[in-house]
Amino acid sequence: MKTWSHIILALLVITLVSGVTAGEILAGHFRVGTWKTAQTIQPFFYEKTLKPDDTISVFPFTNPADQKTALLAGSLDMCGTTIAHAIHSASRGEPVVIVASLCNKCSALVVAKDGPIQSVSQLKGKKIGYVPGTMHEVLLRETLSQHGLSPDKDVRLMRVDFFDMGVALGRGNIDAFLSGEPFPTRATVEGYGRILSYPYFGETIGTINAGMLVAQKTIRENPEKVYELVLAHAKATEYLKSHEDEWLESASHFGTPLTILEKAAPNMELDWYMDDAFTRKVRALGGRMKALGIIASEPDYDTLIDRSFVNRIRQEKSLQ
Repeated sequence: MKTWSHIILALLVITLVSGVTAGEILAGHFRVGTWKTAQTIQPFFYEKTLKPDDTISVFPFTNPADQKTALLAGSLDMCGTTIAHAIHSASRGEPVVIVASLCNKCSALVVAKDGPIQSVSQLKGKKIGYVPGTMHEVLLRETLSQHGLSPDKDVRLMRVDFFDMGVALGRGNIDAFLSGEPFPTRATVEGYGRILSYPYFGETIGTINAGMLVAQKTIRENPEKVYELVLAHAKATEYLKSHEDEWLESASHFGTPLTILEKAAPNMELDWYMDDAFTRKVRALGGRMKALGIIASEPDYDTLIDRSFVNRIRQEKSLQ
């Protein structure tokens, strides 16, 4: 699946290089990147909420870095990304802007079902699967640190692809993993895993997970296009939240059985609005990323987060 994502990315960039620029694309055509997961499904529903003459192409990816690369190359108008990846990108001076929330929660720390580990502190000396550079790495390191364990000295962090974590845990190659849904719930349903904890931290990082990203240039040159996309995102989110059966049934077409998605649903929260609490949690996350050595310096959060579009939707009551 990673190879397929790279192929899509290459095609998008080739299209750009071959002469299709942002100025040459019809204002009413939108190009959006996302993952094929239940918690990032909203772009697949944008078409239902756009104006009659507008069109959209939705490109599925398997990781946020490829989406961001396509966005900055000009091949996407908007894309999903984890908040951690957005912070990391902005800390390196990349001109990205979060214009809407995408999802909250969706993560869990999993251990072997019949294993002896009953608390996070008992992970000392154990092998833990993770994917570097993801929101899950930040949550794993924070979880360990809050329980008195050094992520670099007291445990063995092992790089394991999300799709391989369940097999690795079932075979005993790792003792635990921290990843996003549906993999934690799949582990419990299929009988080889048990959820040890949900890595959410109250009013600090909280449950923020992912957002929708645009390039600074797009906001400068075509703010109405950004607004239309954010409005489509808000409408799709509200629709899916009020039609849970349709949400999960549609998500099951991505390859995860509906029974697993139904059990995972309480740990998945679709979102679009960004309030003061959201901004505080993004700042807290950036602070923890710096303290944990994941980024060298924190970004300018006033530049990274643009709440004007979601606020306009609220002010104009565009969802009513």
